Amino acid sequence: MTTISEPVVLRPRADDGGELREMTRLEKAVGPEWARLIRGIITNPLSVTGIVITLAFAFIALFAPVLAPPPNENWPRMQIPRDGFRTEPQPPMSEWNKNAPMRVPWWYRNIWPRQESWVHIMGTTSGQYDIWYGVIWGARTAFFASFVVTTLTTILGVIVGALAGFYGGWVDELLMRVVEIFVAFPFITGALILASLLTPRLGRSIWPATIALVIFGWTGYARQLRGDILATKERDYVLAARASGAKDSHLMIKHVIPNAMFPTLVRISLNMGSVVLSFAALSFLGIGLPEGFADWGQVVSFARSFIISLDTYWYIIVFPGVALLLYGLGWNLIGDALRDILDPKLRGKKA
Repeated sequence: MTTISEPVVLRPRADDGGELREMTRLEKAVGPEWARLIRGIITNPLSVTGIVITLAFAFIALFAPVLAPPPNENWPRMQIPRDGFRTEPQPPMSEWNKNAPMRVPWWYRNIWPRQESWVHIMGTTSGQYDIWYGVIWGARTAFFASFVVTTLTTILGVIVGALAGFYGGWVDELLMRVVEIFVAFPFITGALILASLLTPRLGRSIWPATIALVIFGWTGYARQLRGDILATKERDYVLAARASGAKDSHLMIKHVIPNAMFPTLVRISLNMGSVVLSFAALSFLGIGLPEGFADWGQVVSFARSFIISLDTYWYIIVFPGVALLLYGLGWNLIGDALRDILDPKLRGKKA
């Protein structure tokens, strides 16, 4: 009995002079461009290092209840426990006040079996907030701010940029004038003012700063994607699809946006780290978050009264500062790797 085998799909390869070769399973599943992007991410040393750092913070955020357990089951988990109300910070490894309830985790008892009480592993801030608890649970705040702000700004920017670039004309003029209104405000200043106005209405929570960063953070995506779509919509495959009778919605979703999104992926990765820095800046200024909320920026803000004495109280700013630095570094390394992979000048070398 004769069987008909599946036809072999061939595509030219950029590094072999245009010689045809069989498509891999990954290319068949996600497409040649996405396959090249995935292969580049898992083989590029920069992206691998960034992924390891980011996964380490994801591990800390996921296992925060184990690494820094709340004092009791009813304790608000994102609220940093405090060991009294003294102004002067305590150094790392100083013992908790016996009157301050704090659960000793099992891993801590195994490491220090002779220690009868929980200690401040990283010391305390002004007001006796535990730095270890703030750094560990602050990882959850960082991921929340990164993913929520970046996702919402990307969606809003893609919608505006896609409509402006695809339709052009008065639609482009109208949407770009709106973008320019928001761009006229300095980013961090506009977010600070808006978060200050939202705090009395929404209360002291994570949402005023989040909403403010979204409102003033989407314009970069819109302007970049608009430019990419202006070039992509004139490609031969888009013109062929339009000539075959494809609707505008089909052209945008199936052909234009997916092929214009690659440079935007670099911006998304870089903004994952920069958003946390902006959020920490607002928190440092006391905007939005309640006092004692587990956020790296707020932990750093407790060191304001001891800036001239950081040679003695270095631990107040070093531990949360290193967390901010490493978190931003991880996402920036991934973004730099994406930029190298997607650079047209390097495609022949990395294909």
